[in-house]
Amino acid sequence: MTLQFVYTQQDFITEVCRGSDKMAPPPTVFDSAIRAGWTDRMEKGLFRYQLSALETRVLPGFQDVHVMIFVGFGFLMTFLKRYSFGGVGFNFLIAAFGLQWALLMQGWFHHLGDDGKISINVYSMINADFCVAGCLIAYGALLGKVSPVQLMVLTLFGVTLFAVEEYIILNLIYAKDAGGSMVIHTFGAYYGLAISWMLYRPNLDQSSRLQGSVYHSDVFAMIGTLFLWMFWPSFNSAITEHGDGQHRAAINTYLSLASTVLTAVAVSSVYQKHGKLDMVHIQNATLAGGVAVGTAAEFMLMPYGSLIVGFCCGILSTLGYIYITPFLEKYLKIQDTCGIHNLHAMPGVIGGIVGAITAAAASESVYGTEGIKLFKFPPAQQGGHQAGALCVALCFGIGGGILVGAILRLPIWGDPADDNCFDDESYWEVPEEEESIPAVMQYNNHMRNKDVCVSVLFMGQQI
Repeated sequence: MTLQFVYTQQDFITEVCRGSDKMAPPPTVFDSAIRAGWTDRMEKGLFRYQLSALETRVLPGFQDVHVMIFVGFGFLMTFLKRYSFGGVGFNFLIAAFGLQWALLMQGWFHHLGDDGKISINVYSMINADFCVAGCLIAYGALLGKVSPVQLMVLTLFGVTLFAVEEYIILNLIYAKDAGGSMVIHTFGAYYGLAISWMLYRPNLDQSSRLQGSVYHSDVFAMIGTLFLWMFWPSFNSAITEHGDGQHRAAINTYLSLASTVLTAVAVSSVYQKHGKLDMVHIQNATLAGGVAVGTAAEFMLMPYGSLIVGFCCGILSTLGYIYITPFLEKYLKIQDTCGIHNLHAMPGVIGGIVGAITAAAASESVYGTEGIKLFKFPPAQQGGHQAGALCVALCFGIGGGILVGAILRLPIWGDPADDNCFDDESYWEVPEEEESIPAVMQYNNHMRNKDVCVSVLFMGQQI
Protein backbone atom coordinates (compact mmCIF):
# COMPACT_ATOMS: atom_id res chain seq x y z
CA MET A 1 0.00 0.00 0.00
CA THR A 2 1.42 3.39 -0.99
CA LEU A 3 0.52 6.88 0.14
CA GLN A 4 -0.12 9.42 -2.57
CA PHE A 5 -0.05 13.13 -1.75
CA VAL A 6 -2.52 15.24 -3.70
CA TYR A 7 -0.26 18.23 -4.33
CA THR A 8 -2.60 20.37 -6.40
CA GLN A 9 -6.11 21.70 -6.09
CA GLN A 10 -7.40 19.98 -9.20
CA ASP A 11 -9.27 17.30 -7.23
CA PHE A 12 -11.19 19.75 -5.11
CA ILE A 13 -14.76 20.68 -5.88
CA THR A 14 -15.39 23.63 -8.14
CA GLU A 15 -16.45 25.88 -5.29
CA VAL A 16 -13.13 25.39 -3.52
CA CYS A 17 -11.22 25.89 -6.77
CA ARG A 18 -12.46 29.44 -7.11
CA GLY A 19 -9.11 30.47 -5.65
CA SER A 20 -7.68 30.29 -9.19
CA ASP A 21 -6.76 33.65 -10.63
CA LYS A 22 -8.46 32.60 -13.87
CA MET A 23 -11.87 32.65 -12.21
CA ALA A 24 -12.54 36.16 -10.96
CA PRO A 25 -15.66 36.38 -8.79
CA PRO A 26 -18.50 38.61 -9.97
CA PRO A 27 -18.40 42.19 -8.69
CA THR A 28 -20.30 42.82 -5.50
CA VAL A 29 -22.85 45.58 -4.95
CA PHE A 30 -20.34 47.37 -2.76
CA ASP A 31 -17.68 47.07 -5.47
CA SER A 32 -20.04 48.51 -8.10
CA ALA A 33 -21.03 51.37 -5.83
CA ILE A 34 -17.39 52.28 -5.30
CA ARG A 35 -16.71 52.45 -9.00
CA ALA A 36 -19.89 54.37 -9.71
CA GLY A 37 -19.80 57.02 -7.01
CA TRP A 38 -16.36 57.15 -5.43
CA THR A 39 -14.03 57.03 -8.40
CA ASP A 40 -13.18 60.71 -8.25
CA ARG A 41 -12.54 60.55 -4.50
CA MET A 42 -10.35 57.46 -4.81
CA GLU A 43 -7.83 59.13 -7.12
CA LYS A 44 -7.16 62.48 -5.45
CA GLY A 45 -3.74 63.19 -3.98
CA LEU A 46 -0.64 60.99 -4.12
CA PHE A 47 -2.40 57.71 -3.39
CA ARG A 48 -5.17 55.79 -5.10
CA TYR A 49 -7.38 53.21 -3.38
CA GLN A 50 -7.36 50.12 -5.54
CA LEU A 51 -10.44 48.15 -4.52
CA SER A 52 -11.95 45.06 -6.06
CA ALA A 53 -13.91 42.05 -4.95
CA LEU A 54 -11.04 39.89 -6.14
CA GLU A 55 -8.81 41.11 -3.32
CA THR A 56 -11.24 40.34 -0.52
CA ARG A 57 -10.07 36.74 -0.74
CA VAL A 58 -6.62 37.64 0.59
CA LEU A 59 -7.95 39.55 3.61
CA PRO A 60 -7.67 36.47 5.89
CA GLY A 61 -4.04 36.12 4.87
CA PHE A 62 -3.43 39.78 5.61
CA GLN A 63 -5.00 39.40 9.04
CA ASP A 64 -2.75 36.44 9.84
CA VAL A 65 0.37 38.32 8.77
CA HIS A 66 -0.73 41.38 10.75
CA VAL A 67 -1.15 39.29 13.90
CA MET A 68 2.34 37.84 13.40
CA ILE A 69 3.88 41.31 13.15
CA PHE A 70 2.23 42.87 16.19
CA VAL A 71 1.47 39.92 18.49
CA GLY A 72 3.91 37.24 17.36
CA PHE A 73 7.09 39.30 17.14
CA GLY A 74 5.98 41.56 19.99
CA PHE A 75 5.45 38.88 22.61
CA LEU A 76 8.43 36.83 21.43
CA MET A 77 10.60 39.74 22.62
CA THR A 78 9.16 39.85 26.14
CA PHE A 79 11.48 37.15 27.48
CA LEU A 80 13.80 39.54 29.33
CA LYS A 81 12.91 39.83 33.02
CA ARG A 82 12.89 43.67 33.08
CA TYR A 83 12.33 44.61 29.43
CA SER A 84 8.85 43.35 28.57
CA PHE A 85 7.48 46.88 28.08
CA GLY A 86 10.29 47.69 25.68
CA GLY A 87 9.98 44.38 23.87
CA VAL A 88 6.31 44.60 22.99
CA GLY A 89 5.98 48.41 23.12
CA PHE A 90 8.89 49.29 20.85
CA ASN A 91 7.85 46.47 18.52
CA PHE A 92 4.50 48.27 18.26
CA LEU A 93 6.27 51.58 17.57
CA ILE A 94 8.55 50.17 14.85
CA ALA A 95 5.71 48.37 13.09
CA ALA A 96 3.32 51.35 13.15
CA PHE A 97 5.96 53.74 11.81
CA GLY A 98 7.51 51.27 9.40
CA LEU A 99 4.34 50.24 7.61
CA GLN A 100 3.52 53.86 6.76
CA TRP A 101 6.98 54.47 5.35
CA ALA A 102 6.87 51.10 3.58
CA LEU A 103 3.63 51.95 1.77
CA LEU A 104 5.35 55.01 0.35
CA MET A 105 8.72 53.41 -0.47
CA GLN A 106 7.31 50.23 -1.96
CA GLY A 107 4.69 52.27 -3.75
CA TRP A 108 7.40 54.18 -5.62
CA PHE A 109 9.01 50.93 -6.75
CA HIS A 110 6.04 48.59 -7.26
CA HIS A 111 2.70 50.39 -7.30
CA LEU A 112 3.33 53.69 -9.07
CA GLY A 113 0.86 54.15 -11.93
CA ASP A 114 1.36 56.00 -15.19
CA ASP A 115 -0.50 58.95 -13.69
CA GLY A 116 2.02 59.23 -10.86
CA LYS A 117 -0.32 57.87 -8.19
CA ILE A 118 0.54 55.06 -5.76
CA SER A 119 -2.09 52.32 -5.64
CA ILE A 120 -2.97 50.94 -2.21
CA ASN A 121 -4.65 47.56 -1.94
CA VAL A 122 -4.57 44.51 0.30
CA TYR A 123 -1.42 43.21 -1.39
CA SER A 124 0.44 46.45 -0.71
CA MET A 125 -0.56 46.23 2.96
CA ILE A 126 0.76 42.67 3.15
CA ASN A 127 4.01 43.74 1.50
CA ALA A 128 4.28 46.65 3.94
CA ASP A 129 4.01 44.19 6.82
CA PHE A 130 6.71 42.05 5.19
CA CYS A 131 8.92 45.12 4.97
CA VAL A 132 8.36 45.89 8.64
CA ALA A 133 9.23 42.29 9.53
CA GLY A 134 12.79 42.86 8.34
CA CYS A 135 13.19 45.78 10.75
CA LEU A 136 11.66 43.82 13.63
CA ILE A 137 14.13 41.01 13.01
CA ALA A 138 16.98 43.53 13.14
CA TYR A 139 15.56 44.90 16.40
CA GLY A 140 15.95 41.43 17.91
CA ALA A 141 19.74 41.73 17.82
CA LEU A 142 19.61 45.13 19.55
CA LEU A 143 16.87 44.43 22.08
CA GLY A 144 17.48 46.34 25.31
CA LYS A 145 20.57 48.21 24.07
CA VAL A 146 19.20 51.09 21.97
CA SER A 147 16.91 54.07 22.45
CA PRO A 148 13.52 54.63 20.80
CA VAL A 149 15.05 57.34 18.58
CA GLN A 150 17.70 54.91 17.37
CA LEU A 151 14.96 52.42 16.56
CA MET A 152 13.15 55.01 14.45
CA VAL A 153 16.36 55.74 12.54
CA LEU A 154 16.97 52.01 12.11
CA THR A 155 13.45 51.61 10.70
CA LEU A 156 13.70 54.64 8.43
CA PHE A 157 16.84 53.35 6.71
CA GLY A 158 15.85 49.69 7.00
CA VAL A 159 12.58 50.14 5.11
CA THR A 160 14.37 52.15 2.41
CA LEU A 161 17.07 49.51 1.97
CA PHE A 162 14.46 46.77 1.98
CA ALA A 163 12.43 48.43 -0.77
CA VAL A 164 15.50 48.79 -3.02
CA GLU A 165 16.72 45.26 -2.29
CA GLU A 166 13.26 43.79 -2.91
CA TYR A 167 12.94 45.61 -6.22
CA ILE A 168 16.33 44.36 -7.41
CA ILE A 169 15.63 40.75 -6.42
CA LEU A 170 12.06 40.48 -7.67
CA ASN A 171 11.96 42.88 -10.62
CA LEU A 172 15.50 42.93 -11.99
CA ILE A 173 16.89 39.50 -11.13
CA TYR A 174 13.42 37.88 -11.34
CA ALA A 175 14.05 35.56 -8.42
CA LYS A 176 11.15 33.89 -6.62
CA ASP A 177 10.91 34.39 -2.86
CA ALA A 178 7.32 33.92 -1.75
CA GLY A 179 8.05 33.51 1.96
CA GLY A 180 10.95 35.96 2.09
CA SER A 181 13.79 33.67 3.21
CA MET A 182 16.18 35.97 1.35
CA VAL A 183 14.36 39.28 1.02
CA ILE A 184 13.02 39.41 4.60
CA HIS A 185 14.92 37.07 6.91
CA THR A 186 18.42 37.08 5.46
CA PHE A 187 18.39 40.83 4.90
CA GLY A 188 16.79 41.69 8.25
CA ALA A 189 19.04 39.39 10.27
CA TYR A 190 22.34 40.52 8.80
CA TYR A 191 21.17 44.12 8.87
CA GLY A 192 20.63 43.83 12.62
CA LEU A 193 23.83 41.84 13.23
CA ALA A 194 25.92 44.39 11.35
CA ILE A 195 24.42 47.22 13.40
CA SER A 196 25.05 45.25 16.59
CA TRP A 197 28.67 44.79 15.54
CA MET A 198 29.02 48.53 15.00
CA LEU A 199 27.40 49.26 18.39
CA TYR A 200 29.47 46.72 20.33
CA ARG A 201 29.52 47.38 24.09
CA PRO A 202 32.64 45.96 25.78
CA ASN A 203 31.16 46.64 29.25
CA LEU A 204 27.73 45.15 28.65
CA ASP A 205 28.39 42.62 31.41
CA GLN A 206 27.47 45.43 33.82
CA SER A 207 23.85 44.67 32.91
CA SER A 208 24.26 40.89 32.99
CA ARG A 209 21.96 40.72 36.03
CA LEU A 210 19.08 41.75 33.76
CA GLN A 211 20.07 39.79 30.65
CA GLY A 212 17.93 36.80 31.40
CA SER A 213 14.38 35.63 31.88
CA VAL A 214 12.06 34.67 34.71
CA TYR A 215 9.25 32.16 34.71
CA HIS A 216 6.41 34.47 33.69
CA SER A 217 8.44 36.33 31.04
CA ASP A 218 9.22 33.05 29.29
CA VAL A 219 5.53 32.17 29.32
CA PHE A 220 4.66 35.45 27.61
CA ALA A 221 7.41 34.89 25.03
CA MET A 222 5.99 31.45 24.33
CA ILE A 223 2.69 33.10 23.42
CA GLY A 224 4.51 34.94 20.66
CA THR A 225 6.10 31.71 19.49
CA LEU A 226 2.75 29.95 19.21
CA PHE A 227 1.17 32.79 17.25
CA LEU A 228 4.10 32.85 14.83
CA TRP A 229 4.09 29.07 14.49
CA MET A 230 0.36 28.86 13.78
CA PHE A 231 0.24 31.66 11.22
CA TRP A 232 3.52 31.00 9.39
CA PRO A 233 1.81 29.03 6.58
CA SER A 234 -0.22 32.17 5.86
CA PHE A 235 2.94 34.28 5.94
CA ASN A 236 4.66 32.13 3.31
CA SER A 237 1.60 31.82 1.07
CA ALA A 238 0.04 35.28 1.44
CA ILE A 239 1.37 36.80 -1.81
CA THR A 240 1.69 33.67 -3.95
CA GLU A 241 -0.62 33.31 -6.93
CA HIS A 242 -3.97 31.79 -6.05
CA GLY A 243 -4.21 28.14 -6.92
CA ASP A 244 -1.59 25.43 -6.83
CA GLY A 245 1.30 27.70 -5.79
CA GLN A 246 -0.49 28.99 -2.72
CA HIS A 247 -1.68 25.51 -1.88
CA ARG A 248 1.86 24.12 -2.03
CA ALA A 249 3.26 27.02 0.02
CA ALA A 250 0.88 26.33 2.88
CA ILE A 251 1.54 22.57 2.85
CA ASN A 252 5.32 22.88 2.63
CA THR A 253 5.44 25.39 5.50
CA TYR A 254 3.05 23.36 7.61
CA LEU A 255 5.19 20.22 7.35
CA SER A 256 8.52 21.99 7.77
CA LEU A 257 7.38 23.68 10.97
CA ALA A 258 6.11 20.43 12.44
CA SER A 259 9.40 18.70 11.68
CA THR A 260 11.40 21.53 13.25
CA VAL A 261 9.56 21.28 16.56
CA LEU A 262 10.42 17.62 17.04
CA THR A 263 14.05 18.14 16.09
CA ALA A 264 14.53 21.19 18.30
CA VAL A 265 13.04 19.42 21.31
CA ALA A 266 15.23 16.36 20.73
CA VAL A 267 18.47 18.31 20.29
CA SER A 268 17.71 20.59 23.25
CA SER A 269 17.16 17.62 25.57
CA VAL A 270 20.37 15.94 24.40
CA TYR A 271 22.57 18.96 25.10
CA GLN A 272 21.02 20.04 28.40
CA LYS A 273 21.78 18.56 31.78
CA HIS A 274 19.64 15.60 32.82
CA GLY A 275 17.81 15.65 29.48
CA LYS A 276 15.76 18.73 30.35
CA LEU A 277 14.55 21.30 27.80
CA ASP A 278 15.77 24.87 27.44
CA MET A 279 12.92 27.33 26.91
CA VAL A 280 15.12 29.52 24.70
CA HIS A 281 15.41 26.69 22.19
CA ILE A 282 11.69 25.94 22.24
CA GLN A 283 10.76 29.60 21.80
CA ASN A 284 13.02 30.17 18.81
CA ALA A 285 14.49 27.09 17.14
CA THR A 286 11.00 25.63 16.60
CA LEU A 287 10.31 28.40 14.08
CA ALA A 288 13.42 27.95 11.94
CA GLY A 289 11.70 25.58 9.50
CA GLY A 290 9.20 28.25 8.52
CA VAL A 291 12.05 30.63 7.71
CA ALA A 292 14.05 28.12 5.66
CA VAL A 293 11.18 26.87 3.53
CA GLY A 294 10.07 30.39 2.55
CA THR A 295 11.86 30.73 -0.81
CA ALA A 296 10.94 27.26 -2.05
CA ALA A 297 7.48 27.28 -0.46
CA GLU A 298 5.60 27.53 -3.75
CA PHE A 299 7.97 25.14 -5.58
CA MET A 300 7.51 21.39 -5.97
CA LEU A 301 9.58 20.74 -2.89
CA MET A 302 7.37 17.74 -2.06
CA PRO A 303 6.33 16.80 1.50
CA TYR A 304 9.47 14.80 2.23
CA GLY A 305 11.59 17.76 1.11
CA SER A 306 9.77 20.06 3.52
CA LEU A 307 10.30 17.60 6.35
CA ILE A 308 14.02 17.37 5.56
CA VAL A 309 14.39 21.17 5.53
CA GLY A 310 12.64 21.45 8.89
CA PHE A 311 14.71 18.61 10.33
CA CYS A 312 18.02 20.21 9.33
CA CYS A 313 17.05 23.69 10.52
CA GLY A 314 15.86 22.39 13.89
CA ILE A 315 19.30 20.92 14.49
CA LEU A 316 21.25 23.91 13.18
CA SER A 317 19.22 26.53 15.00
CA THR A 318 19.34 24.76 18.36
CA LEU A 319 23.08 24.18 18.11
CA GLY A 320 23.44 27.82 17.14
CA TYR A 321 21.98 28.94 20.45
CA ILE A 322 24.29 26.55 22.31
CA TYR A 323 27.58 27.21 20.50
CA ILE A 324 27.42 29.91 17.80
CA THR A 325 25.88 32.78 19.77
CA PRO A 326 28.61 32.70 22.46
CA PHE A 327 31.23 32.40 19.72
CA LEU A 328 29.90 35.49 17.91
CA GLU A 329 30.00 37.57 21.08
CA LYS A 330 33.42 36.41 22.23
CA TYR A 331 35.37 36.44 18.98
CA LEU A 332 33.42 38.59 16.48
CA LYS A 333 32.12 41.19 18.96
CA ILE A 334 28.51 40.68 17.88
CA GLN A 335 26.08 40.87 20.81
CA ASP A 336 22.89 39.19 19.61
CA THR A 337 20.23 39.58 22.30
CA CYS A 338 17.49 37.44 20.75
CA GLY A 339 19.72 35.10 18.78
CA ILE A 340 18.44 36.21 15.37
CA HIS A 341 21.50 34.64 13.75
CA ASN A 342 20.12 31.23 14.69
CA LEU A 343 16.44 31.85 13.94
CA HIS A 344 16.62 34.09 10.86
CA ALA A 345 20.14 34.45 9.42
CA MET A 346 21.28 30.84 9.04
CA PRO A 347 17.82 29.44 8.16
CA GLY A 348 17.37 32.33 5.70
CA VAL A 349 20.60 31.44 3.92
CA ILE A 350 19.59 27.77 3.90
CA GLY A 351 16.25 28.81 2.44
CA GLY A 352 17.98 30.69 -0.36
CA ILE A 353 20.19 27.68 -1.15
CA VAL A 354 17.23 25.29 -1.08
CA GLY A 355 15.33 27.61 -3.41
CA ALA A 356 18.22 27.75 -5.87
CA ILE A 357 18.63 23.97 -5.92
CA THR A 358 14.90 23.34 -6.25
CA ALA A 359 14.56 25.86 -9.08
CA ALA A 360 17.55 24.42 -10.95
CA ALA A 361 16.12 20.90 -10.64
CA ALA A 362 12.67 21.88 -11.96
CA SER A 363 11.38 20.07 -15.03
CA GLU A 364 8.28 20.11 -17.16
CA SER A 365 7.56 16.51 -16.24
CA VAL A 366 7.19 17.54 -12.59
CA TYR A 367 5.56 20.97 -12.93
CA GLY A 368 3.61 20.42 -16.13
CA THR A 369 3.47 22.67 -19.17
CA GLU A 370 1.72 25.49 -17.32
CA GLY A 371 3.41 25.00 -13.98
CA ILE A 372 6.93 25.45 -15.36
CA LYS A 373 5.92 28.97 -16.36
CA LEU A 374 6.22 29.85 -12.69
CA PHE A 375 9.86 30.63 -13.50
CA LYS A 376 11.00 33.50 -15.69
CA PHE A 377 13.98 31.57 -17.11
CA PRO A 378 14.91 27.96 -17.89
CA PRO A 379 15.50 25.92 -14.70
CA ALA A 380 19.31 25.97 -14.67
CA GLN A 381 19.40 29.71 -15.35
CA GLN A 382 16.67 30.35 -12.78
CA GLY A 383 18.76 28.56 -10.18
CA GLY A 384 21.61 30.95 -10.86
CA HIS A 385 19.28 33.91 -10.49
CA GLN A 386 18.09 32.54 -7.14
CA ALA A 387 21.69 32.27 -5.91
CA GLY A 388 22.40 35.79 -7.13
CA ALA A 389 19.39 37.07 -5.20
CA LEU A 390 20.78 35.55 -2.00
CA CYS A 391 24.04 37.43 -2.55
CA VAL A 392 22.13 40.68 -3.05
CA ALA A 393 20.24 40.17 0.22
CA LEU A 394 23.50 39.54 2.08
CA CYS A 395 25.20 42.58 0.58
CA PHE A 396 22.32 44.92 1.37
CA GLY A 397 21.96 43.52 4.89
CA ILE A 398 25.63 43.65 5.88
CA GLY A 399 26.53 46.81 3.96
CA GLY A 400 23.41 48.68 4.99
CA GLY A 401 23.85 47.59 8.60
CA ILE A 402 27.42 48.89 8.75
CA LEU A 403 26.34 52.21 7.27
CA VAL A 404 23.36 52.66 9.59
CA GLY A 405 25.41 51.41 12.55
CA ALA A 406 27.97 54.15 11.92
CA ILE A 407 25.16 56.71 12.08
CA LEU A 408 23.72 55.22 15.27
CA ARG A 409 27.13 55.40 16.97
CA LEU A 410 26.91 59.18 17.08
CA PRO A 411 26.49 60.35 20.71
CA ILE A 412 23.22 62.16 20.06
CA TRP A 413 20.57 59.45 20.30
CA GLY A 414 20.17 59.04 24.08
CA ASP A 415 20.98 55.34 24.20
CA PRO A 416 21.17 53.70 27.66
CA ALA A 417 24.38 53.36 29.64
CA ASP A 418 26.04 49.97 29.90
CA ASP A 419 24.67 49.38 33.38
CA ASN A 420 21.12 50.38 32.36
CA CYS A 421 20.61 48.09 29.39
CA PHE A 422 17.72 45.59 29.38
CA ASP A 423 15.81 47.74 31.87
CA ASP A 424 12.42 49.30 31.13
CA GLU A 425 12.98 52.08 33.66
CA SER A 426 15.26 53.89 31.19
CA TYR A 427 12.34 54.76 28.87
CA TRP A 428 9.12 53.65 30.57
CA GLU A 429 7.14 54.58 33.66
CA VAL A 430 7.32 51.29 35.50
CA PRO A 431 4.82 50.64 38.30
CA GLU A 432 6.25 50.03 41.73
CA GLU A 433 6.69 46.46 42.79
CA GLU A 434 3.70 45.04 44.59
CA GLU A 435 4.05 45.28 48.32
CA SER A 436 5.32 42.02 49.69
CA ILE A 437 3.04 40.67 52.40
CA PRO A 438 4.74 38.12 54.65
CA ALA A 439 2.99 34.83 54.94
CA VAL A 440 1.67 33.91 58.38
CA MET A 441 1.08 30.28 59.08
CA GLN A 442 -1.70 29.54 61.54
CA TYR A 443 -2.94 26.34 62.97
CA ASN A 444 -5.60 25.43 65.50
CA ASN A 445 -4.54 24.38 68.97
CA HIS A 446 -7.05 21.69 69.79
CA MET A 447 -6.10 21.77 73.45
CA ARG A 448 -7.25 25.39 73.97
CA ASN A 449 -8.98 26.04 70.61
CA LYS A 450 -6.83 29.11 70.01
CA ASP A 451 -4.91 30.22 66.96
CA VAL A 452 -1.22 30.33 67.51
CA CYS A 453 0.91 32.36 65.09
CA VAL A 454 4.12 30.76 64.05
CA SER A 455 7.08 32.85 63.02
CA VAL A 456 8.15 32.14 59.49
CA LEU A 457 11.13 32.99 57.37
CA PHE A 458 10.51 35.55 54.66
CA MET A 459 13.15 36.90 52.29
CA GLY A 460 15.86 35.43 54.49
CA GLN A 461 14.77 37.31 57.66
CA GLN A 462 12.77 36.06 60.63
CA ILE A 463 9.66 38.06 61.49
